[in-house]
Amino acid sequence: MELLELLKKVTKTFNSHGFFLYAVGGTVRDFLLGKEVKDFDFVTDATPEEMESFLENYNNVFKRFGVMICKFDNTRIEITTLRQETSYKDSRHPDKITFVNNISEDYLRRDFTINALYMDYKGKLYDFCNGLEDLNKKTIRVIGDVDKRMKEDPLRILRAIRFSMILDFELEDNLDTYIQNNIDLLKKLNVEKIKQEITKMMNYDQDKTNVLLNKYKINLFNIN
Repeated sequence: MELLELLKKVTKTFNSHGFFLYAVGGTVRDFLLGKEVKDFDFVTDATPEEMESFLENYNNVFKRFGVMICKFDNTRIEITTLRQETSYKDSRHPDKITFVNNISEDYLRRDFTINALYMDYKGKLYDFCNGLEDLNKKTIRVIGDVDKRMKEDPLRILRAIRFSMILDFELEDNLDTYIQNNIDLLKKLNVEKIKQEITKMMNYDQDKTNVLLNKYKINLFNIN
């Protein structure tokens, strides 16, 4: 189903129960780039409990993170309650999340500016960190302090590299330099998570993946 058509339909359901809804992240990014949208990620001010009261076809296995997986017209969508996050002591998951009701608070927890664009069913964009400008410049830039965001979740290092490859974007100079100098942060991660990211890259383009792994000196034998 076409994104705006789906977004309008789901928004109507949420509005009828007093809540709002926006598309966000890679969903909006790929839509604006004219790419096929394969993953439908939406956000709302409704809590998981509130969504359970009116959604019929849902999976709440990630409810504690504010995430509900639903189906509308046989299309899988992921709807997340707007939230703020605290520190990441395990270098992967926030210690605590707090639900909020404003997208201007939610965007601060996101990784890159191009993944922090919100869009309503009319196609209106909400951009709090110049994400659209970076999208037009084909630049991957971290939201906030690079060191803090990478140490919160070092998997963002691999995500940045993967996005640069599949989108043909350039990493912002500060981010590129940081990754080259701090690749050892990957040792904090479960090696299976690293393999998953690299597999995604390999499935897209093995040659380009090998070039990038060599550039950033990423070696699974050294990470284990």
